[in-house]
Amino acid sequence: MLQGIAFYLLAATAVVSGLLVVTARNPVHSVLWLILAFFSSAGLFVLLGAEFLAMLLVVVYVGAVAVLFLFVVMMLDVDFIRLRQGFTRYLPLAAIVAGVLLAEMVMVSIAVVQNGAAAEAVLGAPRPDLTNVEAIGRVLYTDYVYFFQAAGIVLLIAMIGAITLTLRHKSHIKRQNIADQINRPAAKAMEVKTVQSGQGVSPEELL
Repeated sequence: MLQGIAFYLLAATAVVSGLLVVTARNPVHSVLWLILAFFSSAGLFVLLGAEFLAMLLVVVYVGAVAVLFLFVVMMLDVDFIRLRQGFTRYLPLAAIVAGVLLAEMVMVSIAVVQNGAAAEAVLGAPRPDLTNVEAIGRVLYTDYVYFFQAAGIVLLIAMIGAITLTLRHKSHIKRQNIADQINRPAAKAMEVKTVQSGQGVSPEELL
């Protein structure tokens, strides 16, 4: 009974906070609601017995991603009033996309409830001496290793795309060219100065 109450409480909190992430006018408030949604999801993972996933959700998403979002939103001087201009112009298209996603979620939920899509799925209970980390690792790197590698490639492509879009070469900044340094001749790499004994070299000659 206590687990059921905790489940419905955490699930309701996650759903409400997820809606407030989208509907909040202040972006800082949206990030705070997102953090609450992450905490609620972590509580649901704990109820399912997946303590490792709950810890990852709190440490990685709450401790790094959400805090990074919060810092970026607070540091950037973004005119959100200007960004919201023209919102009603895209409202019909957004409503169509939202309706399609809602229909897909309803279809999947009905299939799961009626044991349609998940009827043939066999859940193998892990051994009592098997930890969450070892169980996830065995499944992830055996049955789903190709999907795991594909996800890594997608993230790598996204990182390269973000660097390419944000990288700006400025003409007044000197950059190192390794190929020119390696292929330069000895005449450019070294210059011999004839120095008289006891006179030294002036700063103008060094330049």
